[in-house]
Amino acid sequence: MAGKVFFAVTMSLDGFIAPVPDVTVGEVFAPGGQDDPRVQRWMRKWSELQSWVFPQRFFRENLKLGEGGAEGLDNDLSKATFERTGVSVMGKRMFDGGERAWPEEAPFHTPVFVVTHTERDPWERPGGTTFHFVNDGIESALLQARDAAGDRDVRIAGGADLIQQYLNSGLVDEFSISLAPVLLGAGIRLFDQIDADRIALTQVRSDATEVTHLTYTATKR
Repeated sequence: MAGKVFFAVTMSLDGFIAPVPDVTVGEVFAPGGQDDPRVQRWMRKWSELQSWVFPQRFFRENLKLGEGGAEGLDNDLSKATFERTGVSVMGKRMFDGGERAWPEEAPFHTPVFVVTHTERDPWERPGGTTFHFVNDGIESALLQARDAAGDRDVRIAGGADLIQQYLNSGLVDEFSISLAPVLLGAGIRLFDQIDADRIALTQVRSDATEVTHLTYTATKR
């Protein structure tokens, strides 16, 4: 039996899942990049948005940030999201950032399919993560991901544009939003390009901690 296609993201109270993309990956990781006021502003806003997840024990241990950390519902939900994921699908911008930021043992431990126009051989990392580069669109990437995932779920990891493409194509079964008590004011909106007339949502779960975790099923109208 095929698993579900889902995504799980953190979103600010005013609807953004990332600050304004006014800095490039190259600028962030360039020598002296951390001294750039624009980079500092972006990192501060990103850190505020994601602050609930950084202390969680599962997050810290999975990213090799050290042992120990917070336990409780937030940690349990982070772990459950990871454990249900048999394969991830992501866009090129997300991969470009992660390629520089992730530890050598990338934190997926499953196949990852990158939707891109760039041709590249599979990139295998320690710990079970192999990145595959798909050049013929989101449906092809999902077919390959489903085949690799078996009966586990496929996670659309991001970014927002890729999530929007899958939602508009009716290919997402379920999604979770961790609604953070943060106002970004501007940035990348999760639902900016969504065709609302084609998607019907049903809320199936709500959990409140430092953030509010909301889970919905998505169906075609």
